[in-house]
Amino acid sequence: MKDIFGKCFEPQKQDELRAAGIYPYFRALESRQDVEVIMEGKRRIMLGSNNYLGLTVQPEIVEAGIKALEKYGTGCSGSRFLNGTLSMHYELEDEFKKFLRKEDCITFPAGFMSNLGIISSVVGRHDYMLLDREDHASIYDAARLSFGKMLRYKHADMEDLERQLSQIPEEAGCLIITDGVFSMGGDIAKLPEICALAEKYGARVMVDDAHGLGVIGEGGRGTASYFGLEDKVDIYMGTFSKSLASLGGYMVASHKVVDYVRHTAREYMFAASVPPAQTAVALAALRYLEAHPELPEKLQSNAARFRKDLKERNVQIIEAHTPIVPIYTYEPENTLIKQKGMYDQGVYVNSVLPPACAPGECLLRTTLMASHTDALIDEAADIIAKVMKMDNAEIMAQ
Repeated sequence: MKDIFGKCFEPQKQDELRAAGIYPYFRALESRQDVEVIMEGKRRIMLGSNNYLGLTVQPEIVEAGIKALEKYGTGCSGSRFLNGTLSMHYELEDEFKKFLRKEDCITFPAGFMSNLGIISSVVGRHDYMLLDREDHASIYDAARLSFGKMLRYKHADMEDLERQLSQIPEEAGCLIITDGVFSMGGDIAKLPEICALAEKYGARVMVDDAHGLGVIGEGGRGTASYFGLEDKVDIYMGTFSKSLASLGGYMVASHKVVDYVRHTAREYMFAASVPPAQTAVALAALRYLEAHPELPEKLQSNAARFRKDLKERNVQIIEAHTPIVPIYTYEPENTLIKQKGMYDQGVYVNSVLPPACAPGECLLRTTLMASHTDALIDEAADIIAKVMKMDNAEIMAQ
């Protein structure tokens, strides 16, 4: 019999990258996740975090987590179906549905699991899913777990979306699933056109707003709010691990849809619930956002300053209206070497390589926080521009 572990001992890409000195992953933090961090013993400006509002270090939010640990202990040791429901879970869900102006809400242990649970529950054997080609990996994994038929349309191509919608049998159900803010390119979904097509063909719309909540829309309410389409989007989902500085995921929709998922999603029924501290932090962060609606505006202002800085320094970026600012690097080796150069000079950014992007379209993904200062933004832009102008051999020789 063939050894199933055989593949593990074959040459791997990560081995090549380690040998070349450009392996970019699993850098160890030695401080709080903030605008400046200590990573592997050195100060770095953090431009690679999804901590968009900078709330991971906000004192009253940290204190809420500590108090929850003291009151409830470290975990629930069970699923929401059994012994794992806290009164605080209901409190969080109630505030979330009100904030996002929907009838009902449930929470999942992670944003990834939210997509798995929602999509695999809602999409049945004879149904269809229409996915943007740049949707998050969790959406694609959820599509594979469901019994429905998955179709993909070209990124943000509404003609391709309509062409595929027109071919779906009338007797079949259809769910259009899109990121609100696309996590790699930072662009915003064409939600008005998507909703109009959904209405024309009788489809439903689900938005993954992991990178939209706290970022765009009225008071940070996300993509549907940004376009004034809150009554046209049937399901929103997202995560607490970005703007809300915690861990877990959520779904908001009509009461009947939420209740159906609540009683059918295996990722909800058979997984331990969000731990007390993370629940308390998410709730405190949501309340903080509601009390400080200027935070998303500050975030956008910082992103605009950074884009201006880079363009003035002749660094080529992808234009967007979000705090995700991608820098063109095109090929994997160039991307990894430039990332290494920035890291060595004191700026942490993320490498985006296939399959997270198309071949020849590699990027360095930078992200801003509302808590970045002008001085840090300018310093980071200077370092990035300096490294982008350097020859790769010069970077590797340092």
